[in-house]
Amino acid sequence: MKQVIYLASLLFVLFATACTQQKNYIEKEIVFTEKLTAEQKLKLAAYLVPTKQQYEWQQLELTAFIHFGINTFTGREWGDGSESPELFNPTDFNAEQWVVALKEGGFKMVILTAKHHDGFCLWPTKTTEHSVAHSPWRDGAGDVVRELKNAADKHGMKFGVYLSPWDRNAPSYGDSPKYNQLFVDQLHELLSNYGEVHEVWFDGANAEGPNGKKQEYDWKAFYHVIDSLQPNAVKAIMGDDVRWVGNESGLGRETEWSVTPLRADIHEDAVDENNRLEISATAKDLGSRKLIEKAKSIYWYPSEVDVSIRPGWFYHPEQDAQVKTLEHLVDIYYQSVGMNSVLLLNIPPDTRGLIHEVDVARLKEFGQYIDKTFADNKMSDTHSYWKAENGDYKEYKIKDGEVINTVLLQEDIKKGQRVEVFKVEGLINGSWTKLAEGTTIGYKRLLRFDDVSPEKIRVTITETRFSANINEIGAYYAAPFTDEGSLVELNHIEGDWAEVIEINPLTVDMKGEEIEVTGFTYNPDAASEMAFKYRFLLSNDGKNWSEPSNSQEFGNIKNNPVAQFIHFEEVLKARYFKLEVLEGTEGGKPTIEAKHIGILTH
Repeated sequence: MKQVIYLASLLFVLFATACTQQKNYIEKEIVFTEKLTAEQKLKLAAYLVPTKQQYEWQQLELTAFIHFGINTFTGREWGDGSESPELFNPTDFNAEQWVVALKEGGFKMVILTAKHHDGFCLWPTKTTEHSVAHSPWRDGAGDVVRELKNAADKHGMKFGVYLSPWDRNAPSYGDSPKYNQLFVDQLHELLSNYGEVHEVWFDGANAEGPNGKKQEYDWKAFYHVIDSLQPNAVKAIMGDDVRWVGNESGLGRETEWSVTPLRADIHEDAVDENNRLEISATAKDLGSRKLIEKAKSIYWYPSEVDVSIRPGWFYHPEQDAQVKTLEHLVDIYYQSVGMNSVLLLNIPPDTRGLIHEVDVARLKEFGQYIDKTFADNKMSDTHSYWKAENGDYKEYKIKDGEVINTVLLQEDIKKGQRVEVFKVEGLINGSWTKLAEGTTIGYKRLLRFDDVSPEKIRVTITETRFSANINEIGAYYAAPFTDEGSLVELNHIEGDWAEVIEINPLTVDMKGEEIEVTGFTYNPDAASEMAFKYRFLLSNDGKNWSEPSNSQEFGNIKNNPVAQFIHFEEVLKARYFKLEVLEGTEGGKPTIEAKHIGILTH
């Protein structure tokens, strides 16, 4: 339940209740009066807490994204909506295989891309013919949403849906009232017919419709549907329960506040207020004292870290050798769950309708590694609940002869997030040595350091907003990793050209003679503006050109700047290629260097 609190006196500030279940704590939102001082605002911030739904979501720690749909069968990241439903035909679909693999990885919830930007629906919707009902899969009687929900229920896994607001297939897109009604109808179907849904995930992708007008989403209507049909679901990213961490690389903030003045886009004045405070989802500072002092309101708005186990979000066979290593996944775990966030890891099924064997194996070893690491607390003392003031510290004995390299700290966020600065020391050979230090703790903080064998560890709360409530401390040993490779073995030519004929548009004589071409790659330089929309042409003589692919954009490259693979439907012979940039990721027309382009052969 959301509370909006107006306060008239310091006494009321300190002991405000707002009809919550916990006396003196305020759920989700506080609106400040103009008379409040900076210190009064800070004390109020210490009493802001999550809703029941937000707290249960935070406890999941590991959640999984499933990107599956038409793009799985076209090899694209963003479809354009013109794809035939007949392309969707997984040969060995098994949603239970997905859930079992995710459970072995330690994941507690699965979120399905029920509809991506291409508009293809993975359930038999009444709103469009662009769905599984018009595909050959299950003779048109299939329902991916139903089968995944049944598998999730069978294995005790929570379930969520992603429904893309941007729909490149819907003729009504751009006719705002008409499309908004279609979207509401799709939400009704998903949230009425499949039992309990625990998370509804919207991104902010938006564009012009066929009528040339930009679609204006009715977020208020969308969220009314969610609150009416699934009141226990958290609303993520474009919602006000869970926010995007600001990147798709699996990186949380060193200082991650769940208490923040950042307003969700469902607030009518969100853009103006966020601009006034100079904050956004990507900002480094989202909760400092300075920000709270300037804020008109604050929110419990925790972060979700989304990243894919592969370079792309949909399955591409050429990325089978690019599944993230165990070490990389564990690093992501420490930088997401270990930095007061929830990890949303994407695992894309292949054209069979199965999670690939490489991904399955990686998930299993990841789950085993995390379980083994945190099953054995090396402290011989049992931690008891600790209410800490500025400068307070506690010491804990380590079991004789044990080696540690990781410390876990947790605040009781049902009593707010308050720690601003802390440090961890180890008693080694009679002297206290600093092992780690940090700023925020929140729900969970993990700190890594070199292997040590201390007699004790000492945790000091250096600075806190009011008194901190520490409910968990642990010391652990995380084993080192074996060498693992993640090289891509592809038969392709990259940058070894006979001649670069022209820079803009980039025109290249590939090998001085005709070669067989099956596609091309673009490996962007993320430090500068990248190509988004383009034309790629082939020629035998450098005069007459043909366009071998309907694909004219590198989907999602702005948020996920990884190597792009474009495959042609047939093998072609050519000596020259030309790449013309039509639009960059920032709206310009950047120049692409020849070294960024590769040609796929057999």
